Amino acid sequence: MQIDDPKTLAEVTALFEAYEVALTTNDVATLDAMFWQHAKTVRYGAAENLHGHAEIAAFRAARPSVGLARDLVRTVITTFGQDFATASTVFSRNGRIGRQQQSWARLPEGWRVVAAHVSLLPEGVAG
Repeated sequence: MQIDDPKTLAEVTALFEAYEVALTTNDVATLDAMFWQHAKTVRYGAAENLHGHAEIAAFRAARPSVGLARDLVRTVITTFGQDFATASTVFSRNGRIGRQQQSWARLPEGWRVVAAHVSLLPEGVAG
């Protein structure tokens, strides 16, 4: 298995960047489309545990649409073969430091996030 195949890495990097734009502009339709539409999809957030695409989509629809801009640092994208990748990043928003990690899989319908985790560090802790 090849780690960081250049073509696969470019594909996932472009998707990660598109996800970030959709996230910070509250493009809910794009965010929903990027997640695997399956009951086994998981997203653990800063204050929520979401199981299944329906719960994730409901969360996105109810999320506030202001104050979403953030700065990313230390983003690491790693591909494993041509069909699986992880994307991890540290972000800062409004003086808080957070972490985001996604597992991406190439499925018949294309690349999708199959699992994600977002967490915030305690206030005053640097990332």
